[in-house]
Amino acid sequence: MRLLPPPLRVVIISTYDLGRQPFGLASPAAWLRAEGHEVTTADLSREPLPQDAVRVADWIAFHLPMHTATRMAIPQIEAARRLNPSACICCYGLYAPVNEEMLRGLGVTHVIGGEFERALADVISGRAASVLPVILDRLQFRTPDRTTLPVLREYAGLVDGAERKVVGYTEASRGCKHLCRHCPIVPVYEGRFRVVQRDVVMADIRQQVAAGAQHITFGDPDFLNGPGHALAIVDAFHAEFPGVTYDVTIKIEHLLRHREVLPVLARTGCLFITSAVESLDDAVLALLAKGHTRADFVEALALTRAHGLTMVPTFVAFTPWTTREAYLDLLRAIRDLDLIESVPPIQLAIRLLIPAGSKLLELEELHAGAFDPAALSYRWQHPDPEMDRMCSDLQKLVGMGDRLGASRPRIFGTIWERAFGEPADFETGTGASLPRLTEAWYCCAEPEEDPFTVV
Repeated sequence: MRLLPPPLRVVIISTYDLGRQPFGLASPAAWLRAEGHEVTTADLSREPLPQDAVRVADWIAFHLPMHTATRMAIPQIEAARRLNPSACICCYGLYAPVNEEMLRGLGVTHVIGGEFERALADVISGRAASVLPVILDRLQFRTPDRTTLPVLREYAGLVDGAERKVVGYTEASRGCKHLCRHCPIVPVYEGRFRVVQRDVVMADIRQQVAAGAQHITFGDPDFLNGPGHALAIVDAFHAEFPGVTYDVTIKIEHLLRHREVLPVLARTGCLFITSAVESLDDAVLALLAKGHTRADFVEALALTRAHGLTMVPTFVAFTPWTTREAYLDLLRAIRDLDLIESVPPIQLAIRLLIPAGSKLLELEELHAGAFDPAALSYRWQHPDPEMDRMCSDLQKLVGMGDRLGASRPRIFGTIWERAFGEPADFETGTGASLPRLTEAWYCCAEPEEDPFTVV
């Protein structure tokens, strides 16, 4: 009979996960509790650091799924080390391996990227003294354990007309088949993706609906990396919960290649599709290796609308190669394509992030400065200083508009006036509000002196 190791006290921590109940805590919690460990979860976006649990922990693990979460984790890692100098500290998630040197300098003992659950369980349970920084094993997932996380109503919701709905979050796959140069997934997964088994996804949805979820966000980097897997899930989901809606993220390239999927998404309750369009300048799209053109985007937009689906395009509005005329053209296109209500205003002020390990660094056309350890990114300046000034001004305008509760059309009008130097020559009233999350997936929480960045 195999002897189990003695139970250990483990604290797993999320600093920021886009207003969602963190899958990155719930999933490893299930693995660790199955082995008998005493697990404390802490979502610092909703609750304070549990200092008493940290003081007595054998292991403390931080989930780092994105740039903002990593920056916010640094002072918390330092606090955890002060509270408990003898604990083993692990960081896991997309941004852990690319920031390994910095994390180890903070006293982190283990770094895990990719498919982290089993590796995390292995090192904590003593089956492995160390693990590779990137693990891409195919896992048999466990149903995430959400029992000790804050309730769903404390997280971002869905606004649909006058109604606010409770939102759940799950993942049907991780990684991505594509190699977009600016994407943080690429340095870790390098063109591979892994599925979460259908029965696990459905069990996770089931427990969240029981907890009050009226809408589910599928957080896959691209929901159609595996079309058969995705369609089987939404068919089963809709059959069991016909009154619960959902949203997904899909590349423009996949919307066109798998256009036969769109009526299925519409039939099964998909409210909107987020798509990382990034730019309407074909030269910039080529540098980012996005795999689509401006014309492809316009075609995909028409396709989704033809099936009654709303597209939510996201952009990297400011890059080293974005000219002023290209930016003005982006604003005109959003107006002419009737996208003012669909595009969150901050999308028009986002500045390209170049984190450690970025494939952008392979571009001869990129003239980046030195790596900034405080910002966890390579600094760059636009060859036209006015573009940097405009980006900074627009971030302030958007932030002020958000704080004042201004409508998207109203904020778009202020963006237009700053960019063109004259008031908008079209109606920017309140418009018809579309279903939307109260905190969208791309939002970040950078300090005010830093630019908004793609995460």
